[in-house]
Amino acid sequence: MNTEQGSPRDDGGEARYSAESRFHARAIIGANKALERGRDRLVVTGLLIVLAFTAVSVRLVGATCFTDREEVHIGHAAEPDALLTRADILDRNGQQLATSLATASLYADPKLVLDAHEAAAKLAEALPGLDYKETYAKLSSNKRFVWLKRNLTPRQHQAVHVLGLPGILFEREERRFYPPASLTAHVVGYTGVDNVGLAGLERSFDKPLKAEALKPLQTSLDLRLQHILRREIAAGVEEFKAIGGNGIIMDVRTGEVLAMTSLPDFDPHEPGEIEDEQKFDRNTLGVYEMGSTFKIFNSAMSLDSGKVRFNDSFDAINPIHIGRFTISDYHGKHRMLSVSEIFEYSSNLGSVHMDLTAGVPTQQAFMSKIGFTKAVPIELPELGRPLIPHPWREINAMTIAFGHGMSVSPLHVVMGASAVINGGILHKPTLLKVQPGQEVKGERLVSERTSQEMRKLFRIVVAEGTAKLADVPGYLVGGKTGTADKQRGRHYATNANLTSFIGVFPINDPKYLVMVMFDEPRPSASTHGFATAGWTAAPAVGRVIKQIGPLLGVQPVDETRPEIRDALDIGTSAKGTNLAAYSPDDDH
Repeated sequence: MNTEQGSPRDDGGEARYSAESRFHARAIIGANKALERGRDRLVVTGLLIVLAFTAVSVRLVGATCFTDREEVHIGHAAEPDALLTRADILDRNGQQLATSLATASLYADPKLVLDAHEAAAKLAEALPGLDYKETYAKLSSNKRFVWLKRNLTPRQHQAVHVLGLPGILFEREERRFYPPASLTAHVVGYTGVDNVGLAGLERSFDKPLKAEALKPLQTSLDLRLQHILRREIAAGVEEFKAIGGNGIIMDVRTGEVLAMTSLPDFDPHEPGEIEDEQKFDRNTLGVYEMGSTFKIFNSAMSLDSGKVRFNDSFDAINPIHIGRFTISDYHGKHRMLSVSEIFEYSSNLGSVHMDLTAGVPTQQAFMSKIGFTKAVPIELPELGRPLIPHPWREINAMTIAFGHGMSVSPLHVVMGASAVINGGILHKPTLLKVQPGQEVKGERLVSERTSQEMRKLFRIVVAEGTAKLADVPGYLVGGKTGTADKQRGRHYATNANLTSFIGVFPINDPKYLVMVMFDEPRPSASTHGFATAGWTAAPAVGRVIKQIGPLLGVQPVDETRPEIRDALDIGTSAKGTNLAAYSPDDDH
């Protein structure tokens, strides 16, 4: 048997083995190819994800780094506990007059807005007052940043938030809030939408209020007194159909303004809606010929000059003619009048003769020293400059003696009157609280003796003269009325007056001054056809004193006590004339 030739059986086994090997090889090759395909798919998927994130990143970088401020703005939702950037303003008792609240303001990135029409419609529905057309125009623009509405309320914020509109975003801001609203509007002022002070103390103290420490600004105002003063002035404006009114309460010992109001006033939360007439502060910005209240300063100047004595008498019989002008008395007594009677009767003639006795240079120097030739020094930007004569001739001195020919602000008059009766010390008026123990600087204006004599004159006017309706039993009110004709161009108008009253209490130991003024008051049923200061401003001051006296801790006294009557010469004028029937309309 030939051994070199394999048997058929052996050949068949080798064939089967080769077939199996080829099968396994093909299986391995297929698996490897499947793994390669899976790996390729994973790589492609990963690259797509990377490309997508890269595209988003590039867009974000482009939006944040390569667009100017006008086009892009990164916003945040308002945070209630976020740090505020403007300090509070307080009254003297710690009550808030102004504070800041964190708010959300609404803006948009128009390039991220998917449907400007839909977004504008939904926003206009969620925010009543938002104009659809204006909003649509903003959302359709090519800008990257547009304001839609500033300082949303929490309810408005939520209403927009739930809409979930792409490209509609919120920015944290502040809004200034004034709890007393219009009550202290002219003094406190207001800020703009960018939190910058635009008027009042907000403007004067803009930088200190935004200092890093955020220390509250404490004012001299007393919110309780402010409310009483405004209420009585508003009642007078309504009763006498006046076009406006104003008033001031001052501590005569320190110059602190405890209350100051001017009507009409305004809502400081809506500065864009304030009319010019509402912005006008009659107390500090307005300058007026103040009429007979100026006789306060003419009398004090004359007495303090040493050339006029308290018991001197002057001619009030004959009118004074100078050029084409004639000076006379409103209700003349046509006889010689003492200094006290000139003040009581509000005699123009007597005042002129007193002024000429003291001398024109003396008057000019006194008016300058008292501060009537420059803006009143107080912490407000809204200040009017006095109108003074140039040159200061004799005719000017004569008319100034009874309150014409020179215009000052009501705050000037309050500042000067306080100095005349507080012992003779002139204090700068202030709207900042004087802390206990703090030194109050002042400059002597008149002597203590002159001040005591002026207190007597003040009291007689209320006890027996033109201001009887200002009297408040127990509070020893003293003061001076003034009714001035208003100028219309170069002439004085008929039946258009400014009426004012300066009241001080208690006049035997002066602490507080109250001034009220009405612009063009009309007679009412209760004034018997008169609209002078004795019928309009004086009663208003009396009502104010009656209410604020207890709040200020002033204890009523028995006015019949001999020491009080003797100190103030109550009951008769210097000549012993009974003035019980003296009319409140004799104050021109």
